[in-house]
Formats: sequence, C-alpha cells, structure tokens
Amino acid sequence: MAVLARGDARQLAEGWASLGIDPEFELVRGPETGLIALRGRMGGGGAPFNFGEATATRATVRLCDGTVGHAIALGRDAGRVKLAAVIDALAQDEAMAERIDAAIIAPLQEALDARDRRRAGETAATRVDFFTMVRGED
Repeated sequence: MAVLARGDARQLAEGWASLGIDPEFELVRGPETGLIALRGRMGGGGAPFNFGEATATRATVRLCDGTVGHAIALGRDAGRVKLAAVIDALAQDEAMAERIDAAIIAPLQEALDARDRRRAGETAATRVDFFTMVRGED
C-alpha cells in the first residue's frame, strides 16, 4: 500500500491498464478528502508533538465477491486512491496478487527507488562538511 500511495499516478494507471481487467465494485466510503494530523518527535525519540496537518484522500471499495479494499494517500487525487483501493481488494487473492505485483507494484517500486537515488545524489552534491580546528589553549 505504501508503494501505491507514493507512486506516480500516471504510472499506476498504465500498470493497471496492462492487466486488462475491469472488476465490478461498489464504493463503500469515499473517495473523500480531508486533513490528517502530522506528529513529530524531537530528535526522533522525544515526546510526540503536533507538527501540522496534511491533505489526504481515502476510499473503501467492495468487489462483487464481497472482498473489501482500502486506500489512503496524501493529496487530492480521488481517482488514484479509488484505483489503489480496488487493487488492494484484488490483491487479497493470491494469484491476482502475483499479477499485480509484477505489473504494478514492482515497476512503481523501481521508479520510487530511482527517484530516491536521484534525490540522494542531488543532496550529496550540495553537502558541506564542517570541521573544527583546535589551535591550542589560550
């Protein structure tokens, strides 16, 4: 679900189209957009505090066989979240999960990894190493 939530919407739609399926489903909830609270911790381990809010969209679907799928993602892209919920429901079937992993999840994960590597390289290029020189005691 993290890959579906973070992945590129266009690439998600292309992967979905490559499966060539169109299951019947009903919307149980949403897609609806709202705010979620973001929490942080000082130093990664201190007491939690409210950091701010972010826009998120969620959806729940039910396939015709009764399988329920859920999805939530940052942003307002209701179509992407609805599609992710359908994928979540379909992925509960083991055979379909393998197809989904090969056609959608793996390519999205590769793109996310490449994006992370590119950003890390861009960040490393601007890194400044500070050092302290000790001159002796005065």
